[in-house]
Amino acid sequence: MNIIARPYGSDRCYCRPDTTLQKENRDLYCPESVESISWAPVIFARISKAGRYVGEKFASRYYDGLNFGTLLYFHDSSHSDLAFTSCADHTSILPFPLYNPVVMENGKNSFVIRKDNEILYTCHADGVKAIEEAIIQASQTTSLRIGDLIAVELSPVSILASRKDGDIRMDGVFCENDIFGFRIIF
Repeated sequence: MNIIARPYGSDRCYCRPDTTLQKENRDLYCPESVESISWAPVIFARISKAGRYVGEKFASRYYDGLNFGTLLYFHDSSHSDLAFTSCADHTSILPFPLYNPVVMENGKNSFVIRKDNEILYTCHADGVKAIEEAIIQASQTTSLRIGDLIAVELSPVSILASRKDGDIRMDGVFCENDIFGFRIIF
């Protein structure tokens, strides 16, 4: 299983290994070398049909559920490339269960991320088109497999926390349901 990520404002995708998936709401302990963590909110979908070179007309047939989450990026003084920063274990916060795509179409349901109980990001659910565009683009260079996850960043990557700031807590809510909650411990 791959996690296919599409950076904000890009038409290219990259893959994160499945070891980056945070399956439970466990606290994230940062290695001593990590000086700061960046983040980006995402909408993601589970691929339900294998494929390659998916056309626009058929993209909606390749996923069966969606949700919101966040991708984290570790930074230290010796590595700043995407490969290093995006491959740390448990840095893809993509919570389950997934929502039916119909929930995303009305635009009234809100996704909110809080950092230490202060709103860090909020948006209304309307990301079906972004997911379908990412499926089309990713399938041009990557074979989609059943069970893969495809995540689209909803805003540019920005600094979330640093070692000098200390520990933080992140919480995510969608449709008034808590979808994730964990501490980042430096």
